[in-house]
Amino acid sequence: MAQALADGLLTGAIYALGAIGLTLTMGILRFANFAHAEMMTWGAYMALGVLTVFGLPSAPLGPLTFGWPLIGATVIAIGLTIALALLIDKLIFARLRGRVNHLTLVFASFGVALLIRNLISLIFGGEATYYTNTLQMAILLAPGLRVMPDQVFIFVMSLVLVVAVQLFLQKTRLGLAMRAVSESPTLAEINGIALSRVVRWVWILGGALAAVAGVLYGVSVQLRPEFGFQLLLPLFAAAIVGGVGNVVGAVLGGFLIGIVESFSVLVIPAGYKLAMPFIVMLLVLYVRPTGLFAGTSGGK
Repeated sequence: MAQALADGLLTGAIYALGAIGLTLTMGILRFANFAHAEMMTWGAYMALGVLTVFGLPSAPLGPLTFGWPLIGATVIAIGLTIALALLIDKLIFARLRGRVNHLTLVFASFGVALLIRNLISLIFGGEATYYTNTLQMAILLAPGLRVMPDQVFIFVMSLVLVVAVQLFLQKTRLGLAMRAVSESPTLAEINGIALSRVVRWVWILGGALAAVAGVLYGVSVQLRPEFGFQLLLPLFAAAIVGGVGNVVGAVLGGFLIGIVESFSVLVIPAGYKLAMPFIVMLLVLYVRPTGLFAGTSGGK
């Protein structure tokens, strides 16, 4: 039980990071961006590309399987993912925003997701790969509970980033502007908030979080071009369960989905784990249609 809880918290931390960017898009830009999970894949592979192109060594840092080269590559990957997000918005979503209905934007995001996934497969191939082949021994924390040092790092880093994003939204002028736009774009614009600036920063913040979440996911398992597609349902479930537009709700929703997935394999075959986010989402929406925490309407 303790091991399942630890595994669920680790998975949930990654879901939480990805769901924050997704819930901001849904709450502020008013459409479900199905390409967000693929940007996680893009960020993960951009870090791999930096390591490969520059021939950086994979020397571990202390008990971790990775070191400063991957951390530096992640910083570059964040910039490349932000650039991709801004480019996609400029070429596609900005041309459609305000001119078509939300369903058209959703279909456009499907097309963008397919383009990104196939571009990654074209550049890096379709085989699974790793950042490093360094072996790591699990640490015994308690009877029946073992964790890898990498898992501890991923969990702590995820919590730090979640707190940083929440403080940004609560304490900064830009964060307050983003929250105002999520509540009422029209009223926010009347009060002098530049909607174009807010939209730009939604893509910047979402792209940065997607890149970090993708790298952390790649460290915890392995890199595959389709892993973004596999994360799509858990991310949407986390954002919807927590309440669309609610960052804290998305974080808690991510942890809930991760824990439920982890515990489910104790009672059902592991192959059915993929259905658990959908089941949790349906149960929560049946009891509370707005999600566990009141978010913005998103679709209105």
